[in-house]
Amino acid sequence: MLEKTQYFADIEKYFFVRFDDKTILNKPTGDFFYDPWIIKDEYKGTMWEEILSTLPEPQGEARIIVMEPGTTYMAHSDIDDRWHLNLQGNESYLIDLDNLDMHSLHKDGYWYTMDAGRKHVASNFGSIDRIQLVVRQLLKPTVEKDLVEVTIKPTKEKFDYRYQFDKHISPWLNKANKEGVMKDFAHNGSSVSFKVVKEALKDLNLTDDFKITTS
Repeated sequence: MLEKTQYFADIEKYFFVRFDDKTILNKPTGDFFYDPWIIKDEYKGTMWEEILSTLPEPQGEARIIVMEPGTTYMAHSDIDDRWHLNLQGNESYLIDLDNLDMHSLHKDGYWYTMDAGRKHVASNFGSIDRIQLVVRQLLKPTVEKDLVEVTIKPTKEKFDYRYQFDKHISPWLNKANKEGVMKDFAHNGSSVSFKVVKEALKDLNLTDDFKITTS
C-alpha cells in the first residue's frame, strides 16, 4: 500500500511549527480531480514551494494533515492515490485493513506513494503530533470513446453513508481510474457521476444502500 520513491526533500533544514488540520498549500486551476493545482500566493518562495518542487508535476491538492496523539481516522478508501511525506511523528502508522498490514511512518525525507484504493486508516499511537504533507495524484481521463454516463446515489439516508461508499465503491473507482476506463468523475453532494467503459461496470458490486443509473 505504501512504497518509498526516489523523490527526496531535505526537510531536516526546516523548522516545522504546529499547524491547523488541514492546511491546504495550493489551489486548483480547473477541475478538482483532473487539472493541476498551483501554489497559493502566500506560500510562493517559501519552504513549502521548495518541498513540493521535489515531486514530479502535475500535482493535485497538497495538504498538511495533523493528527494529535491517540487519534485515528475512520476506515476508508479513496478514488485518487496519494504522495506522502512524513514531517513529524513517532509511533504513527498507515494501516492497510485489506491485508492487515501496518506501515510505520518515518521522517526520512523521502516521498512515499500510497495505493489509496485499499481500505485503510491512519493512526497516531505516539506522544507528539503526526504531521504529514499529503498530495493527491491527479486522475487520468480515459481516451476510450464508447462510454456510458453513470450516476450513483444512496437509496436512503444513512448515518454511515460515507463508510459504506468507501467500502464498496471507492476501491472500484480507484481501480477504474488506474485501468484507464473512466473520465469526468464528479462528486455532487451525496451522489457521484462519471463516464466509463460499459464492460468495466460488471465488476462494480453495489449493495442495497445504493442505486445506479446509466445512459
